[in-house]
Amino acid sequence: MRYKPSSPINAIILSIAGVSAAFAAGIFAVTVYRPAQNSQVAAVAETIIVPEVYPKPIQLDPATLVAKAALVYDPTTGTILFEKDARNALPLASLTKLMTIETVLAHVATNTVVTITADDLAPDGDWGLMVGDKARLSDLIRLGIIASSNDAMEAVANTLGMNSITEMNATARKLGLTSSHFSNPTGLDESATVAGAYGSAYDVALLAHQVYSDHPEYFDLTQQSTVSIPVSGRTVTSKATATPLLSIPGLVGAKTGYTDLAGGNLVAIFDLDIAHPLVLVVLGSTEEGRFSDIRTLISATRNSQ
Repeated sequence: MRYKPSSPINAIILSIAGVSAAFAAGIFAVTVYRPAQNSQVAAVAETIIVPEVYPKPIQLDPATLVAKAALVYDPTTGTILFEKDARNALPLASLTKLMTIETVLAHVATNTVVTITADDLAPDGDWGLMVGDKARLSDLIRLGIIASSNDAMEAVANTLGMNSITEMNATARKLGLTSSHFSNPTGLDESATVAGAYGSAYDVALLAHQVYSDHPEYFDLTQQSTVSIPVSGRTVTSKATATPLLSIPGLVGAKTGYTDLAGGNLVAIFDLDIAHPLVLVVLGSTEEGRFSDIRTLISATRNSQ
Protein backbone atom coordinates (compact mmCIF):
# COMPACT_ATOMS: atom_id res chain seq x y z
CA MET A 1 0.00 0.00 0.00
CA ARG A 2 1.33 3.43 -0.93
CA TYR A 3 -0.06 6.85 -0.14
CA LYS A 4 0.43 9.82 -2.48
CA PRO A 5 0.32 13.14 -0.61
CA SER A 6 -1.95 15.84 -1.97
CA SER A 7 0.38 18.64 -0.88
CA PRO A 8 3.67 19.44 -2.65
CA ILE A 9 5.57 18.67 0.57
CA ASN A 10 7.76 15.59 0.40
CA ALA A 11 6.42 12.61 2.37
CA ILE A 12 7.90 9.27 3.39
CA ILE A 13 5.64 6.24 3.48
CA LEU A 14 6.33 2.58 4.12
CA SER A 15 6.09 0.48 1.01
CA ILE A 16 4.16 -2.48 2.37
CA ALA A 17 4.88 -4.52 -0.73
CA GLY A 18 8.55 -4.59 0.14
CA VAL A 19 8.31 -4.98 3.89
CA SER A 20 7.87 -8.75 4.12
CA ALA A 21 10.99 -9.52 2.10
CA ALA A 22 12.97 -6.66 3.56
CA PHE A 23 12.08 -7.43 7.18
CA ALA A 24 13.97 -10.71 7.09
CA ALA A 25 17.07 -8.80 6.01
CA GLY A 26 16.63 -6.21 8.77
CA ILE A 27 15.65 -3.40 6.43
CA PHE A 28 12.55 -1.43 5.45
CA ALA A 29 11.51 -0.32 1.99
CA VAL A 30 10.44 3.32 2.07
CA THR A 31 8.69 5.17 -0.75
CA VAL A 32 9.40 8.89 -1.10
CA TYR A 33 7.11 11.06 -3.24
CA ARG A 34 8.98 14.06 -4.54
CA PRO A 35 7.12 16.94 -6.26
CA ALA A 36 8.01 17.24 -9.95
CA GLN A 37 9.68 20.33 -11.32
CA ASN A 38 6.78 20.80 -13.72
CA SER A 39 3.52 21.36 -11.85
CA GLN A 40 1.64 19.64 -14.65
CA VAL A 41 3.48 16.36 -13.99
CA ALA A 42 2.51 14.03 -11.15
CA ALA A 43 4.83 13.60 -8.20
CA VAL A 44 7.63 11.09 -8.73
CA ALA A 45 7.82 8.02 -6.48
CA GLU A 46 11.24 6.79 -5.39
CA THR A 47 11.85 3.76 -3.19
CA ILE A 48 14.68 3.99 -0.65
CA ILE A 49 16.00 1.13 1.46
CA VAL A 50 16.45 2.20 5.09
CA PRO A 51 18.28 -0.11 7.54
CA GLU A 52 16.41 -1.02 10.70
CA VAL A 53 18.12 0.18 13.88
CA TYR A 54 19.39 -2.89 15.75
CA PRO A 55 20.10 -3.29 18.54
CA LYS A 56 17.84 -0.51 19.77
CA PRO A 57 18.93 1.90 22.51
CA ILE A 58 18.16 0.66 26.01
CA GLN A 59 15.31 2.19 27.96
CA LEU A 60 16.50 2.23 31.57
CA ASP A 61 16.58 4.80 34.35
CA PRO A 62 20.28 5.12 35.34
CA ALA A 63 19.21 5.49 38.98
CA THR A 64 18.07 1.86 38.85
CA LEU A 65 21.71 0.79 39.02
CA VAL A 66 23.83 0.69 42.15
CA ALA A 67 26.97 1.36 40.09
CA LYS A 68 28.48 4.83 39.78
CA ALA A 69 29.16 4.21 36.10
CA ALA A 70 27.84 1.77 33.52
CA LEU A 71 27.88 1.11 29.80
CA VAL A 72 26.38 -1.22 27.21
CA TYR A 73 28.51 -1.20 24.06
CA ASP A 74 27.90 -2.86 20.71
CA PRO A 75 31.32 -3.56 19.17
CA THR A 76 29.74 -4.76 15.92
CA THR A 77 28.36 -1.31 15.14
CA GLY A 78 30.53 0.73 17.51
CA THR A 79 27.43 2.22 19.15
CA ILE A 80 26.61 2.87 22.80
CA LEU A 81 23.21 1.47 23.75
CA PHE A 82 23.25 2.77 27.33
CA GLU A 83 25.58 4.81 29.48
CA LYS A 84 25.77 6.23 32.97
CA ASP A 85 28.78 8.48 33.63
CA ALA A 86 30.66 6.18 31.28
CA ARG A 87 33.52 8.63 30.56
CA ASN A 88 34.54 9.25 34.17
CA ALA A 89 37.79 7.63 35.33
CA LEU A 90 37.24 5.37 38.33
CA PRO A 91 39.35 2.73 40.15
CA LEU A 92 39.45 -0.47 38.08
CA ALA A 93 40.44 -3.08 40.68
CA SER A 94 40.99 -6.49 39.04
CA LEU A 95 39.62 -5.40 35.67
CA THR A 96 43.23 -4.21 35.36
CA LYS A 97 44.20 -7.83 34.74
CA LEU A 98 42.68 -7.64 31.27
CA MET A 99 45.29 -5.02 30.37
CA THR A 100 48.03 -7.17 31.90
CA ILE A 101 46.95 -10.11 29.75
CA GLU A 102 46.63 -8.03 26.57
CA THR A 103 50.05 -6.46 27.07
CA VAL A 104 52.00 -9.58 28.05
CA LEU A 105 50.59 -11.76 25.28
CA ALA A 106 51.78 -9.21 22.73
CA HIS A 107 55.36 -9.89 23.83
CA VAL A 108 55.66 -13.32 25.47
CA ALA A 109 54.83 -16.80 24.14
CA THR A 110 52.06 -18.63 25.99
CA ASN A 111 54.20 -21.76 26.49
CA THR A 112 56.86 -19.81 28.39
CA VAL A 113 57.65 -21.47 31.73
CA VAL A 114 57.47 -18.96 34.59
CA THR A 115 59.22 -19.41 37.95
CA ILE A 116 57.31 -17.96 40.89
CA THR A 117 59.32 -15.52 43.04
CA ALA A 118 58.77 -13.98 46.45
CA ASP A 119 57.87 -10.70 44.74
CA ASP A 120 55.08 -12.47 42.85
CA LEU A 121 53.55 -13.58 46.13
CA ALA A 122 53.70 -10.14 47.74
CA PRO A 123 50.18 -8.94 46.72
CA ASP A 124 47.16 -9.74 48.89
CA GLY A 125 45.60 -13.20 48.63
CA ASP A 126 46.74 -16.80 48.51
CA TRP A 127 45.98 -19.03 45.53
CA GLY A 128 48.28 -21.91 46.46
CA LEU A 129 51.42 -20.81 44.63
CA MET A 130 54.81 -21.04 46.34
CA VAL A 131 58.26 -19.58 45.75
CA GLY A 132 60.12 -21.70 43.20
CA ASP A 133 56.96 -23.11 41.58
CA LYS A 134 57.06 -23.43 37.82
CA ALA A 135 54.01 -22.99 35.61
CA ARG A 136 53.31 -22.14 31.99
CA LEU A 137 52.33 -18.57 31.22
CA SER A 138 49.04 -19.72 29.72
CA ASP A 139 48.10 -21.55 32.93
CA LEU A 140 48.93 -18.56 35.12
CA ILE A 141 46.73 -16.41 32.89
CA ARG A 142 43.90 -18.90 33.33
CA LEU A 143 44.27 -18.67 37.11
CA GLY A 144 44.37 -14.88 36.88
CA ILE A 145 41.35 -14.33 34.65
CA ILE A 146 39.07 -17.02 36.12
CA ALA A 147 39.96 -16.89 39.83
CA SER A 148 41.39 -13.33 39.73
CA SER A 149 44.65 -14.53 41.30
CA ASN A 150 46.88 -11.58 42.18
CA ASP A 151 49.90 -13.86 42.59
CA ALA A 152 49.45 -15.33 39.13
CA MET A 153 49.02 -11.95 37.43
CA GLU A 154 52.03 -10.50 39.23
CA ALA A 155 54.08 -13.40 37.85
CA VAL A 156 52.58 -12.92 34.39
CA ALA A 157 53.48 -9.22 34.38
CA ASN A 158 57.00 -9.90 35.61
CA THR A 159 57.76 -11.79 32.41
CA LEU A 160 58.15 -8.29 30.94
CA GLY A 161 60.73 -7.37 33.57
CA MET A 162 60.91 -3.83 34.91
CA ASN A 163 59.01 -2.44 31.92
CA SER A 164 55.65 -4.09 32.60
CA ILE A 165 53.79 -0.98 33.78
CA THR A 166 55.33 1.18 31.06
CA GLU A 167 54.20 -1.36 28.47
CA MET A 168 50.70 -1.53 29.94
CA ASN A 169 50.26 2.22 29.69
CA ALA A 170 51.69 2.17 26.18
CA THR A 171 49.09 -0.43 25.23
CA ALA A 172 46.37 1.76 26.71
CA ARG A 173 47.46 4.66 24.52
CA LYS A 174 47.63 2.40 21.47
CA LEU A 175 44.06 1.23 22.08
CA GLY A 176 42.81 4.78 22.56
CA LEU A 177 41.95 4.34 26.23
CA THR A 178 42.21 8.02 27.02
CA SER A 179 40.94 7.82 30.60
CA SER A 180 43.10 4.88 31.68
CA HIS A 181 46.30 4.75 33.70
CA PHE A 182 47.95 1.74 35.33
CA SER A 183 50.29 1.66 38.34
CA ASN A 184 50.39 -2.10 38.97
CA PRO A 185 49.35 -5.28 37.12
CA THR A 186 46.67 -6.44 39.56
CA GLY A 187 44.57 -3.34 40.20
CA LEU A 188 45.05 -3.59 43.96
CA ASP A 189 44.89 -0.24 45.75
CA GLU A 190 48.29 1.40 46.12
CA SER A 191 47.19 3.11 49.35
CA ALA A 192 44.03 4.12 51.20
CA THR A 193 43.55 6.97 48.75
CA VAL A 194 45.26 5.87 45.51
CA ALA A 195 44.02 3.03 43.31
CA GLY A 196 46.27 0.68 41.38
CA ALA A 197 44.61 1.63 38.11
CA TYR A 198 42.00 4.03 36.79
CA GLY A 199 39.78 4.00 33.73
CA SER A 200 36.30 4.77 32.46
CA ALA A 201 33.51 2.30 31.74
CA TYR A 202 33.96 3.16 28.06
CA ASP A 203 37.68 2.33 28.22
CA VAL A 204 36.93 -0.97 29.96
CA ALA A 205 34.45 -1.92 27.23
CA LEU A 206 37.03 -1.25 24.52
CA LEU A 207 39.69 -3.17 26.43
CA ALA A 208 37.46 -6.18 27.13
CA HIS A 209 36.42 -6.39 23.50
CA GLN A 210 40.06 -6.20 22.41
CA VAL A 211 41.08 -9.02 24.74
CA TYR A 212 38.14 -11.11 23.58
CA SER A 213 38.97 -10.43 19.91
CA ASP A 214 42.66 -11.23 20.32
CA HIS A 215 42.42 -14.05 22.86
CA PRO A 216 38.88 -15.49 22.95
CA GLU A 217 40.16 -18.75 24.42
CA TYR A 218 40.85 -17.03 27.75
CA PHE A 219 37.62 -15.04 27.97
CA ASP A 220 35.59 -18.15 27.15
CA LEU A 221 37.19 -19.95 30.11
CA THR A 222 35.53 -17.55 32.57
CA GLN A 223 32.31 -19.52 32.08
CA GLN A 224 33.84 -22.21 34.31
CA SER A 225 32.96 -22.44 38.01
CA THR A 226 36.50 -23.50 38.99
CA VAL A 227 39.99 -23.49 37.51
CA SER A 228 42.80 -26.03 37.96
CA ILE A 229 46.33 -25.63 36.66
CA PRO A 230 49.43 -27.84 36.84
CA VAL A 231 52.18 -26.33 38.98
CA SER A 232 55.49 -28.16 39.62
CA GLY A 233 53.95 -31.61 39.57
CA ARG A 234 50.82 -30.80 41.57
CA THR A 235 47.45 -29.21 40.79
CA VAL A 236 46.37 -25.80 42.05
CA THR A 237 42.60 -25.28 42.09
CA SER A 238 40.56 -22.15 42.80
CA LYS A 239 36.96 -21.03 42.52
CA ALA A 240 35.88 -18.69 39.76
CA THR A 241 34.81 -15.17 40.73
CA ALA A 242 32.06 -14.73 38.12
CA THR A 243 29.90 -17.69 39.19
CA PRO A 244 26.77 -15.59 39.93
CA LEU A 245 26.53 -14.86 36.19
CA LEU A 246 27.11 -18.36 34.83
CA SER A 247 23.40 -19.19 34.54
CA ILE A 248 22.69 -16.25 32.22
CA PRO A 249 21.80 -17.47 28.70
CA GLY A 250 24.19 -16.19 26.08
CA LEU A 251 27.00 -15.34 28.50
CA VAL A 252 30.36 -15.39 26.72
CA GLY A 253 32.55 -14.46 29.65
CA ALA A 254 33.14 -11.99 32.46
CA LYS A 255 35.83 -10.45 34.66
CA THR A 256 35.26 -9.20 38.18
CA GLY A 257 37.03 -6.64 40.31
CA TYR A 258 36.74 -5.42 43.89
CA THR A 259 38.82 -3.24 46.20
CA ASP A 260 37.99 -0.78 48.98
CA LEU A 261 38.47 2.19 46.65
CA ALA A 262 36.83 0.67 43.57
CA GLY A 263 33.87 -1.07 45.14
CA GLY A 264 32.37 -3.75 42.92
CA ASN A 265 33.39 -3.76 39.26
CA LEU A 266 32.37 -6.15 36.51
CA VAL A 267 32.64 -6.45 32.75
CA ALA A 268 30.66 -9.09 30.88
CA ILE A 269 30.22 -10.09 27.27
CA PHE A 270 27.02 -11.78 26.18
CA ASP A 271 25.52 -12.66 22.81
CA LEU A 272 22.33 -10.74 22.11
CA ASP A 273 21.99 -12.86 18.98
CA ILE A 274 24.20 -15.43 17.31
CA ALA A 275 27.59 -13.83 16.67
CA HIS A 276 26.37 -10.45 17.94
CA PRO A 277 28.15 -9.84 21.27
CA LEU A 278 27.55 -6.86 23.53
CA VAL A 279 29.95 -5.60 26.19
CA LEU A 280 28.47 -4.53 29.54
CA VAL A 281 30.43 -2.69 32.22
CA VAL A 282 29.61 -1.54 35.75
CA LEU A 283 32.06 0.39 37.93
CA GLY A 284 31.72 1.52 41.52
CA SER A 285 28.91 -0.81 42.48
CA THR A 286 28.99 -3.10 45.53
CA GLU A 287 30.36 -6.61 45.89
CA GLU A 288 26.90 -8.11 45.29
CA GLY A 289 25.37 -5.16 43.45
CA ARG A 290 27.72 -5.53 40.47
CA PHE A 291 26.07 -8.84 39.59
CA SER A 292 22.52 -7.54 39.94
CA ASP A 293 23.51 -4.45 37.93
CA ILE A 294 24.74 -6.61 35.05
CA ARG A 295 21.57 -8.70 35.18
CA THR A 296 19.51 -5.51 35.09
CA LEU A 297 21.43 -4.28 32.03
CA ILE A 298 21.01 -7.60 30.22
CA SER A 299 17.26 -7.72 30.94
CA ALA A 300 16.83 -4.10 29.84
CA THR A 301 18.77 -4.79 26.65
CA ARG A 302 16.58 -7.72 25.71
CA ASN A 303 13.35 -5.96 26.68
CA SER A 304 14.25 -2.93 24.56
CA GLN A 305 14.54 -4.90 21.32
